[in-house]
Order: sequence, then C-alpha cells, then structure tokens
Amino acid sequence: MSERARNNIVRISQLFARALVLRCPRCGRAPVLQSWFAVRTHCAACHLRFDRGDEGYFMGAGCLNLVFAELVFAVGLFAVILLTLPNPPWNAMIYAGIPLMIITPILFFPLSRTLWIAFDLTFRPREPRDEWTAEREE
Repeated sequence: MSERARNNIVRISQLFARALVLRCPRCGRAPVLQSWFAVRTHCAACHLRFDRGDEGYFMGAGCLNLVFAELVFAVGLFAVILLTLPNPPWNAMIYAGIPLMIITPILFFPLSRTLWIAFDLTFRPREPRDEWTAEREE
C-alpha cells in the first residue's frame, strides 16, 4: 500500500472517529451540536461551516438516518424470525417494532448529522466558502 493511500485511510478514519463522538470532523476540537436537534453554524475552533454553504445540506443526513432506522428494523426482524422459527411472535414483533421505528431515528439524529459532515469532507475537498466569517453570517 502506498504512503498516500495509507494517509488517506488515516485521514478518513479520523474524520469518522471525530464524528462518532459528535465533534467537528475536520479538527475534532469543538462540538457540532447546539442541542439534540440543532447543529451549530460553524466550528468554534477551525471555523468550518457545518452546512458548507449549501441550502438543504443536511438532506443527506436525513436519508442516512432513514436508512439506519430501516436497517435496525430489518436486522431485528430477521434475527427474531431466525431465533424463534418455526413460530415467530408476529404480534410481539409488531408491538416492539413500532416504538423501535419511532425511537431509532430520534436517537440516531445527532450522529446522522456529524457522520454526514464527515462523509462529505471525505469526498468533497474544502473550498473557500466552507470557512465561516462574521461577515458571511446570515
């Protein structure tokens, strides 16, 4: 493996590790969240604009959240069916599945935002508009 490839793997790993602890994926020094459902406008340490200057930027995070919730449900359903064959508890799965599908996206919401920022930083290089300045604040 080349040195460049190794450096890219390390950089990407750092981005996602920082995102998993809800810190700025670029620098890891400041929190991304203002509250459970609100993202700060920018990083207090490195001044990265968390929306990267794009309207509707977190639409991808919403899709990521939906996919995660569906995967949790599908894996849970598959596991329960396999573990209880030949008589799966269909009613119990319905009564457990509905609250699970409501709670999972709420609990995963902050992570979906930070992971989306890390994913975006992985594939889209920094641009001058990504930096927050007081003059740009709308």
